[in-house]
Amino acid sequence: MKHPFSLFKFCPKCGSNEFIVNNQDSKKCNSCGFVYYFNSSAAIVAVIENSNNEVLVARRAKKPAKGTLDLPGGFAARHETIEETVRREVLEETRLVITSLKYIFSIPNIYVYSGFEVHTMDLFFECKVDDFSNIKAQDDVLELIFIPKKELNPDDFGLMSIKKGVEKLQKLSI
Repeated sequence: MKHPFSLFKFCPKCGSNEFIVNNQDSKKCNSCGFVYYFNSSAAIVAVIENSNNEVLVARRAKKPAKGTLDLPGGFAARHETIEETVRREVLEETRLVITSLKYIFSIPNIYVYSGFEVHTMDLFFECKVDDFSNIKAQDDVLELIFIPKKELNPDDFGLMSIKKGVEKLQKLSI
């Protein structure tokens, strides 16, 4: 795997081609002195259970990992809190309204999108929903299904961080 820096040839501030590796986390422009740090993008994952101890699982409608299982979630938008991201992403993908949420854990990930490796920090949240009557798969979700928590198979999930997250969730429930 190539370091993402290999794709950044020009300084984003002045356009100079003297944009060189400064250290493993940054590049520096020799023309204007600008230093760019390559940080992870924030992404959220919603763990939603119904009253039957079943977890809401989505089937991905798009690449990457099209057709595999996933948990509702997505990327934080600029100027949005992580809590706002959780509520927005769940609403966009499921039409469900989150009534409360609690941070559980995080997993670093590499999400390949349009041939580019996006380094992410996936933040997992336990989410409560009071009313499931409005549920509907939408946005980048093909279908929504409930699976008993103990029957979740990490190998059915297409994204590495979600596989690891499902494994971790199962260990936490013991």
